[in-house]
Amino acid sequence: MKNFFFLLTFLYTTLSLSQDIDVLIMVEGDSIATKSIDLKEITVYPPLDFLSIDDKIKYYTVKRKTLKVYPYALLASERLQKLNSRLPLIKTRSQKKKYTKIVERFIEKEFSNELKKLTRTEGQILVKLVYRETGETVFDLVKRLRNGLRAFSYNSLGKLFDISIKTGYDPQKIEEDAIIEDVLKRAYADKSIKLSLKDIEN
Repeated sequence: MKNFFFLLTFLYTTLSLSQDIDVLIMVEGDSIATKSIDLKEITVYPPLDFLSIDDKIKYYTVKRKTLKVYPYALLASERLQKLNSRLPLIKTRSQKKKYTKIVERFIEKEFSNELKKLTRTEGQILVKLVYRETGETVFDLVKRLRNGLRAFSYNSLGKLFDISIKTGYDPQKIEEDAIIEDVLKRAYADKSIKLSLKDIEN
């Protein structure tokens, strides 16, 4: 019994003392000790669970195609931002049209061979991703930057390959879009996403 009271006294004293002591931590690369460590926020997604083998095949098929064309959508968004920032600096309408044509020809020359290799479904997913990254359909972008006739002709050409450049992106209502969104979020979370065409080539 005496030992028991001694043990209780010891624990109480130790705990009381420990509450008054601040533990400081030295983080490598920092010269100042701190009471806490700032950790980067991470998102953990639950493992994928499929109701059938068909659902699993569909998911991984969309995943492969999405990750293949996503860098092109990022490139389109980047080029559009640069174009939008430079157009206001150009004074006349004719000069703006001339500059837009130059950018268009540059993009066609640089990437037309790669884009021609895309399958129909990859092309349609790319159209959706352009909308995701820019907030505009490919049709509306062409119409705004060039003209309605060019947008109409592109859309007519796309229909020959069963691709609509008027397609938007709605993960809340469209199953394929929901899969695309899940694929991208998981890829960003585990850092497996390729953000440039150079990354894909390597």
